[in-house]
Amino acid sequence: MKEEITPYIHHAQYYETDRMGIIHHSNYIRWMEEARIDFLSKIGYSYSRMENEGITSPVISVCCEYKSTVRFGDAVEIKTSLTEYNGVKMKLRYVMTNLTDGKICTLAESTHCFLESDGKVAILKRSRPEIHKILSGNIVPVKHT
Repeated sequence: MKEEITPYIHHAQYYETDRMGIIHHSNYIRWMEEARIDFLSKIGYSYSRMENEGITSPVISVCCEYKSTVRFGDAVEIKTSLTEYNGVKMKLRYVMTNLTDGKICTLAESTHCFLESDGKVAILKRSRPEIHKILSGNIVPVKHT
């Protein structure tokens, strides 16, 4: 069985709140980026290493479902998993839980492609077999219930 990646913890900041005193919805996208960068480091191929080797991974789609509110001072656990990968694109799933009340606050996904430094699509299986092997070995398909 695959070892579970330690979740990323984000502490909600005052500047992330809106006029209603809750975290503004746009901040969850930033938290996804923080969790994604953390996840890649934990599986053994940091985003900075990837970029140093000439690969970027831009976001091509994002989907968020907001379930409950988060306020300043709350700690949010973000479980990140790689749910799809085909050598050209990857999809990540984020389950965000407010540790203050134990409720899932957000379910989200982001899809990314891979580009070479010249902007052309990278086919990692051919051009970066080490990255390909690491990503392929960390896919956890979403269980549909």
